[in-house]
Amino acid sequence: MKISVTSVSFSKNHLLKEELIAAFPRAKIKFNLDGKLLAGQELLDHVSDAQAVILGTEKFDLQVIKSCPQLQIVSKYGVGLDNLDMDACKQFQVAIGWTGGVNRLSVAEMTVGFMLDLARNLFYTCLPLKKGEWNKQGGCQLSGKKVGIIGVGHIGKEIIRLLKPFRCQVMVNDIIDQNEYYKQQEVEEASKENIFQQCQFITIHTPLTEKTFHLVNQSTLAMMNHDAFLINTARGPIVKLDDLKHALQKNKIAGAALDVYEKEPPGDLEFLGLPNLICTPHIGGNAKEAILAMGQSAIGHLKKFYLERK
Repeated sequence: MKISVTSVSFSKNHLLKEELIAAFPRAKIKFNLDGKLLAGQELLDHVSDAQAVILGTEKFDLQVIKSCPQLQIVSKYGVGLDNLDMDACKQFQVAIGWTGGVNRLSVAEMTVGFMLDLARNLFYTCLPLKKGEWNKQGGCQLSGKKVGIIGVGHIGKEIIRLLKPFRCQVMVNDIIDQNEYYKQQEVEEASKENIFQQCQFITIHTPLTEKTFHLVNQSTLAMMNHDAFLINTARGPIVKLDDLKHALQKNKIAGAALDVYEKEPPGDLEFLGLPNLICTPHIGGNAKEAILAMGQSAIGHLKKFYLERK
């Protein structure tokens, strides 16, 4: 049996590697030790002879799946499924192992951290001080502010929980009817338009679909107030980066924090260097506890799949 692990963070984690080897001691396991996102021929070379794949954020489309004639299961390391062609898996009878929300706390904590950072100008004043500039603009408090959450799944709910001590006025939007939950949590259901128009902090937690592609664009950014902040720790293409860049350059909004980008890694250094942008390299779900949870979940799906086949 051959198992291919595409994820860099899984492949670098000694505990996960040992656990996978212990679970499948007779398997030939190939880890991604090159430290880069696999694509094209490199991805095909890595997975083409595998019966099982532990998949990170690499694009696993029809062409890749067709090139893996022995593939039986793709076990997802992480929670996003937008990079996996599920129709192709069904067509070629490839099972999918996936657990939603396994890294929810890691992403939610980072999102609230972004809110505090943006509110209090921590990043904005830190960089000048490193150059000897004494800038005492202390920003505003997060407490009591209007926070808009678009996408109230596992992570959105975790953010609502974490925001309780800050007594924020939370407005929410989701395509699923969750009225009872909203009442219990004392949050206000609102349209996306009202969230963009009224909230000082807007954070996106939707999957990437045709409906959410470029959800944040010139039009929606124009709805936001000049003192408002945008946060995206979900999927990069939800935000049209050229439009966000223009809005930040012209101070049409106060600032933004991004952990994900339309193309990763992003190449627009002018954009990344904007003083009112906090940017991190897609690490929202990569707290060490989340890495273990995601990896153990992926291993667990493989163990369940092969045990059930015996």
